[in-house]
Formats: sequence, C-alpha cells, structure tokens
Amino acid sequence: MDVKIERMEVVPVAGYDSPLLNLAGVHEPFFTRNIVVLTDSAGYTGVGEVPGGEVITKRLESLIPLVEGKPLGRFKQTLLEAQEFLSANMAAAAAAGGAQTAHAQIFSKVTNVITGIETPMLDLLAKHLEVPVAALLGDGQVREDVRFLGYLFYVADRNVVGGPYLHDDDDSDEWGRIRRDPALTPEAIVHQAEAAAERFGFHDFKLKGGVFPAREEIRAIRALKERFPEARITIDPNGAWSLAESVEVCRDLVGVLTYCEDPCGAEGRFSGRETMAEFHRQTGLPTATNMIDTDWREMKAAIRLDSVTIPLADPHFWTMQGCVRVAQLCHEMDLTWGVHSNNHFDISLMMVAHAAAAAPGFVNACDTHYMWQDGQHLGKTAPQFHDGCLTVPRDSIGLGIDLDRAKLDAAHKLYVDNGCGTRDDARGMNALIPGWTYDPHRPAMVR
Repeated sequence: MDVKIERMEVVPVAGYDSPLLNLAGVHEPFFTRNIVVLTDSAGYTGVGEVPGGEVITKRLESLIPLVEGKPLGRFKQTLLEAQEFLSANMAAAAAAGGAQTAHAQIFSKVTNVITGIETPMLDLLAKHLEVPVAALLGDGQVREDVRFLGYLFYVADRNVVGGPYLHDDDDSDEWGRIRRDPALTPEAIVHQAEAAAERFGFHDFKLKGGVFPAREEIRAIRALKERFPEARITIDPNGAWSLAESVEVCRDLVGVLTYCEDPCGAEGRFSGRETMAEFHRQTGLPTATNMIDTDWREMKAAIRLDSVTIPLADPHFWTMQGCVRVAQLCHEMDLTWGVHSNNHFDISLMMVAHAAAAAPGFVNACDTHYMWQDGQHLGKTAPQFHDGCLTVPRDSIGLGIDLDRAKLDAAHKLYVDNGCGTRDDARGMNALIPGWTYDPHRPAMVR
C-alpha cells in the first residue's frame, strides 16, 4: 500500500460532566479526552480517542515525528517503534506531563498512548479496504449488535459542590430531565435505571459504588433487582471494601448480583488478586475487574488464582487489538469478556463497539458512560442505541465516525477556556466534606 501518513494532530478536548460520585471523589464540571486525527496522502482521515490528562497529551505529541511520513501498510511496525520509544522515555514524559493525581496515575499507562495512534491507523486502513474496523481485529467480525449496560451513579447536588456544571439542557424525556439532579438514595438509583432504560433500551445495569457504606449500596442493588428481575446487575466499589466486609454483605446475593466488580483490593500481605479469589470462593459470585488484570502478567496471575470471571479489557488500556486478544483468551478458557469505561465521546463508544463486534464467545454487556454525555458527540451524527445495543453493520466502512471539525474545535476551546488538564475528583469533595482526602480503603462519603 503506497499511502503515507502525512499529518498527525493531537487535540485535547473537554465535555460537560455531572457531579458523579465515586471512590476518588466527585467528577468535575468537565471531563477531558485526547483526540488523535491522522490524515494520509490519499486524503483520508482516521480518528481515535483516549483518556485526557497532560501526561497522555505530551506522550502523544512526542510521537508525531515518528508517525508522520510512515507508510500506512506498515502500521504494526510503527506501533512497535512507538512502544519502544515510549518505554525508553517514560520517566521524562511523565515528568513533563503535570500532576499525578489518583486518577492520572491510572490513565498514564503507555498503552493509552499506543491506542491513540493505533485506532486512527486502523480507521484509515479500514477505509482503504472498505471494511469496518471490526473486520481487522482478531479473527474478524463475529456480531453486528453489541449490547451495552446502563451505568448508574450516585449524583451530588451541583449547587453544593459548586462550579459550572451543565443543567437544564435536555427536557426531551425523563432521562434528560433527571440526569443532572441529585441521586443519593436507592429510590433515586432505580429512577435513573428506569429513565435510562426508556431512552436507550438497556437491559443490564451497573452501580458505581465506593460512595456510601457497603450495606447502603447493597440496598440499592436489591431495589434494582426487584424492579428489573431479569437484568444482569453488578456493583463496582473499586476495591474500597475489605475482604471480610465484601463477603459479609455479598454472601447472600447469589441471584441478586449477577457478578461483583472489584469488591475488595490488596490487604496486608495479600494482593488484590488473592483477596478477589477468596471473595469468589466464599460467596460463589462471579467477579469482574479492571483493576487487578490490566496487563498480560497480571492477567496470568489472576487466572491462575481464579480471581476473575469477567476480565474488563478496555481498548484504551489494552489497545484495540490487545483487548480482542483478551476476548480470544476468554473464549478459549471459558471466561466472559467485558469492557471497562470512563467518561468519553462517541469516538471511544465506537471503538468499544468495534472491539466487541470482533470478540468471540460470550460477551458481557459493555460498560459506557455515554448515557451521561449523550448529545455531546464529535461526529456529524450521533450513535443510536436500539434495545440497549449499538449496531456495527458488516458492510460499514471504518470506525463509523465522520468527524465534525466545528464540534472538535468547540470541544478544544472548552478545554482551553476552562483551564482543563489533569482530572482531580478530590477538588469538589471538599465542598461536601471539608478537609476530604482520597483513601482507597474508605468509601468517599464515609469520613
């Protein structure tokens, strides 16, 4: 293929968020992402989206001289050279990248940066071959309809947290009316699920835990199961509970919780993989994780210990090709493949959809925050959910995003005008609890 990559653009962008609560604090008024746009010598454009933050922005920018001028057909060689370059320069790039908050540490992995150039190259290649990106992953596309779940959050009062949170922007349905409002009770969480199901058609739900005491959050889980008895339901406290507490509150939840995501973490002499394995044995509940198997070495240890039933292989952590390799492993070892999520635009949403479309075997409903960002797409048209699914037609071409430059420019302006950079969920928590500091072993509202 005599086509070369002529231009690489790295565009840090921001979108509006709600004061969603989690173990690390409360989401700020703006979430950030890095958009990468590649233009080739034939005039085609490829796009990719990865987490925000100055570390990732700087690392992506450092790859521009390496990527520009390279033949598109040698994209794997380019990825290998980028991996080697980043690995050799990690310390210097991190030092230049700004503050390492609890959240920034998670997203500073080299693979986030590799995905940032891998995805737009796959998008370009798929356009030249006139196939969907899914056709280039794993053994090819195995499904068209990709199921997603409704990602539920406790929501703080924006008037108490303070800041320019978006509100009163959508009164088209119940989801639009309530998604910016406080939600701090089991009843409010159930209402969220009902409204999200009405708009998007979700059949499965996940509650972000690590906010209130475990027993209070389990009350919300029981209420969800009562309202949606056929749903696959999980909770994710991000390892905030101790092993003993996790077992105590979950041992009678077989049939209520379909699986449990990262209920406990490292404790004393024991790693998170060991405590998760013990939780699995004592409760009989399947487990999911995006915390204890984030690379192949961790994955090997987690499988040996029987720590995880559902590896959540986010393409931003694993690369597009890597997360499908995880799916192939899961298929061969009778595990279930799933995807972790963070706040994102429509580009990331389609990245997940194409990865899941190429994932063999049983696939868990994919995580997505997009229900909270619905309406803020960067493409000319927004992805549409039908019955909780996104469709990746086998006769489609590329990633399926026709980039809207005006929207991209506006998202970049929002980033610049509001001084966005490294995400820090601790900032807003001090309005709720003066003197609050992050503690990975205590739910956010328990001080």
